[in-house]
Amino acid sequence: MAASVIQRLLSSKCTHIRLNVLKYGQVPNFQTGVACSANCHRRRTYVSDATDIQSANCAKYGGRHTVSLLTGDGVGPELLDHVQTVFKYAGAPIDFEKVVINASTREPEDLKNALMSVRRNGVAIKGNIETKFDDPTFSSMNVALRIDLNLFASVVWCKSFPGVKTKHKDLDIILIRENTEGEYSNLEHENVPGVVESLKIITEPKSTRIARYAFKYAVEHGRKKVTAIHKANIMKLGDGLFLECCRAVAKDYPEIEFSDMIIDNASMQMVSRPQQFDVLVLPNLYGNILSNIGAGLVGGAGMVPGMNVGEQYAIFELGTRNSGRSLEGKNLANPIGMLLASCDMLNYLGHHNIAAIIRKSTMSVLSDEKTCTIDIGGHAKTSDVTQAIIDDLKYKTRT
Repeated sequence: MAASVIQRLLSSKCTHIRLNVLKYGQVPNFQTGVACSANCHRRRTYVSDATDIQSANCAKYGGRHTVSLLTGDGVGPELLDHVQTVFKYAGAPIDFEKVVINASTREPEDLKNALMSVRRNGVAIKGNIETKFDDPTFSSMNVALRIDLNLFASVVWCKSFPGVKTKHKDLDIILIRENTEGEYSNLEHENVPGVVESLKIITEPKSTRIARYAFKYAVEHGRKKVTAIHKANIMKLGDGLFLECCRAVAKDYPEIEFSDMIIDNASMQMVSRPQQFDVLVLPNLYGNILSNIGAGLVGGAGMVPGMNVGEQYAIFELGTRNSGRSLEGKNLANPIGMLLASCDMLNYLGHHNIAAIIRKSTMSVLSDEKTCTIDIGGHAKTSDVTQAIIDDLKYKTRT
């Protein structure tokens, strides 16, 4: 067991872990999460650095990265405007390539342009694109982006925020969702009038891939436990295959505790005793549901960042993928989640110091009731929050 653990640590992206193993042959204590010195995982939050393959796809010129900015619907464009303003004052080495894509840009060329931009730049930050559910011909562009770019893992971190009043305290849950199949396969048809068949696709390669991603993530981030969420008691073949793949991968990671839970029980446990969860690995639809529940537990749709990661590309956005159309143009939307997503993007690109500065200013402003938006009990406008962050950044970046 120790040999296999050390072998994985030697290939870790974390320099501190790698050096400790090489110098001293020490196996980190996964129960306490003190695997590396200098608090490197805490500093880099829940985001791993881009791999060599991912980095090779990122556009970088003269020390500056170019990032695709996909506008989305609702409050997406205005929140992304605030991100650009904060980056400007913080001196973030990022140039944005703006791509207008929303529910109104339905031509194939619009999606093609967005895909081309992300492939060119390697990374994007995105507002949610609304999907009209009352039009059967309207396909989700969010799903198309994830499938065409093979962004197989959605990662959402639901962690309690200091100063934000919620029912449950001390939450720290990572939700890892398979992003490219399941109920989102877009395979449905009407056999005869009034009878619709909708296919849920579960495959061994993709289930194994997301399970291995979850366990590897747990090891690299000092996590203790992975729980697979399923409905294998009813969908014995589809969800049964997903659970079987998770169990098989778990055998390769004996240092990580593994359990499984049925989705209906997991939903109840999330709202009654969420502290029991550490890392959750889920098929597509269940991941969507529990990510939204988790976001609600720590403050709401505007608070939680999320990322979609593949072998080559990554897209950062709000964890709930909520367009917030009812708040559009009212200067009421909470900018915290999108700003934290932008910090995650900076960490992914290796700009850890500037990410830490922006994150610290954001959290500092969040802790002040005078600069909290209405969704978390305050009275501040979106622009008030952004200006407070900029003022704090000016102080921190003053030379």
